[in-house]
Amino acid sequence: MSGPATDIPVIADDAVESWGRVHRGRHQVAIPRSPEQIPVAVSASSALSGSTLAFGLGRAYGDSPLNLGGGLVKTTGMDRFLAFDRATGLLRAEAGVSLDALLRVAVPSGWFVPVTPGSKFVTLAGAVANDVHGKNHHGVGCFGRHVRQFGLWRSDRGALVCGPEENPDLFAATIGGLGLTGIIQWVEVQLAPIGSAEMDVETERFDSLADFFALSEEDAEWPYTVAWVDTLASGENLGRGVFSRGRHAADGARRPHKPGGPRVPVTPPGFLLNRWTVGAFNQLYYRKPGSSFRGRQHYDPFFYPLDRIRNWNRLYGPHGFYQWQCVVPPEDARTVIAELLGRIVLSGEASFLAVLKTFGDIASPGLLSFPMAGPTLALDFPNRGLRTLALLDALDRVVVEAGGRIYPAKDGRMASATFQSGFSNWRELEALRDPLLISSFWRRVTGIDSAPSGEA
Repeated sequence: MSGPATDIPVIADDAVESWGRVHRGRHQVAIPRSPEQIPVAVSASSALSGSTLAFGLGRAYGDSPLNLGGGLVKTTGMDRFLAFDRATGLLRAEAGVSLDALLRVAVPSGWFVPVTPGSKFVTLAGAVANDVHGKNHHGVGCFGRHVRQFGLWRSDRGALVCGPEENPDLFAATIGGLGLTGIIQWVEVQLAPIGSAEMDVETERFDSLADFFALSEEDAEWPYTVAWVDTLASGENLGRGVFSRGRHAADGARRPHKPGGPRVPVTPPGFLLNRWTVGAFNQLYYRKPGSSFRGRQHYDPFFYPLDRIRNWNRLYGPHGFYQWQCVVPPEDARTVIAELLGRIVLSGEASFLAVLKTFGDIASPGLLSFPMAGPTLALDFPNRGLRTLALLDALDRVVVEAGGRIYPAKDGRMASATFQSGFSNWRELEALRDPLLISSFWRRVTGIDSAPSGEA
């Protein structure tokens, strides 16, 4: 039940951190329990600093969900399902509903989230704000393509409905807009039909980067494809890894995933993840019997392997880690990806979770959507200070020179020139930014503080 519009819990000076655990700090936090409470929550959270920002389940790796020294509006209290047509798969829910909760409702009825990132612990509003992509981008594009409309509250205009025909400028700016255009109240999304909770899955080892590109071209008809890459392999084995492809099974039980799983109880010392331990893991993962597999698998381990270990981000030690993801145009992609992997090998920095896949040429309605046609490489590096930052800066330069871009939702350190090179239309988003909303990321990459749009 929703409380009165003024019944907003406010936590003064609450410590909030990103999933990468590099960025953390104090915020004035308010938690609305219904969309009607958003105005009071915004007012309460921004009272001291003059700015606030929506915050969901906190799975963004960098500083895009943070407003260090300012306010946050935590949307997870708005978690009600509003409508679900089980005949058509059209679902409407409040902004704080997670993909985890959505799948528990949708899968038994024969529906699945149309696009999913690598974690189900993200909110619907977060999926919109970051225009998340998944293993099926080459076939269906980003999450935003499947959003029919959403409610948006702005401090200067109140509650609005946004869709392709109604407030289309805000519809486009909010999809991939990093939460800067207003507080999302609810989302209406078209789900995808499935016959089973099981997946038909094939995995196979490949020995080089050339083999990856050959497999990607051969397997374009598979709905879901992705590869894990051994970033410590070099020479003729540069870019070797394990290629996975899958599709929803035509029939079978529609059992949703089970909750729970083991938890990382404490933060271990940072030195446990190093070139040697990661190298040993990579060898075992590459050669394990399951790396060549054909059969059925539940959707949960196929889409969300990391979700099985709660608080897995603690494994990187007390200094946290950096996630880095790029996309480069297809013209010189093989040379560019090879150069990126080669630089990582030479640096001695080991990426524990390296993912390589190919985006399709399917445009998003989002103004600042990240994907474009070409391969995308996602990496993670334990935070070792200046040497890690120096490597990431070097990788950025390779990507910018190739005409690519870096994913803002995972970034916590790229230079403003790097961001503006990849997203030359960022000023269009700034023109539509809500006057009270800003993030630490947006300040860093644009040089704009919390002044109202158009006045900075």
